[in-house]
Amino acid sequence: MSSTRTISSGSPFEATLGYSRALIKGDWCFVSGTTGYDYATMTMPEGVADQAQNAFATIDKTLAEAGFAMSDVVRVQYTLTDAALIEQAAPVLAHWLGPVRPAATMVIAGLIRPEMLIEIEVTALRG
Repeated sequence: MSSTRTISSGSPFEATLGYSRALIKGDWCFVSGTTGYDYATMTMPEGVADQAQNAFATIDKTLAEAGFAMSDVVRVQYTLTDAALIEQAAPVLAHWLGPVRPAATMVIAGLIRPEMLIEIEVTALRG
C-alpha cells in the first residue's frame, strides 16, 4: 500500500481552510486549486495573465517538490471569474500546458476573494 504525503506552499489559506497545496499518493499528485498570489508577499497581480503565470509557477514548484514535472500533468481544471478573460489567459495556459495537452475543463464561477480572477487545479501521473 502506498503512503500519502502532503506539501504546503505556505499559503495561510491552507491552514484556515484545512487543505494541502498537494497530496501525493503513489504515482499520483493532486495539486489543489491555485490562484495567482505571490505567497512570499501575499500580493496579487491585477491582470489574469499575470495571475495565471503566478499560479503555474506555484504549481510547477509544487510538482517539482513532489518529484513530478509539468509533463506529468494529465488533467487540469481552469476556473475563471469571467468568460471575457479567456483570451487574455490563453497564451499563458498554452505556454505551460500546450506541449502536454492534458484533459481539461474550464469553468466560469466566482472565487473566494474579489481580486482572484483565475484558479488552476492539476492532477499529475508519474510513469
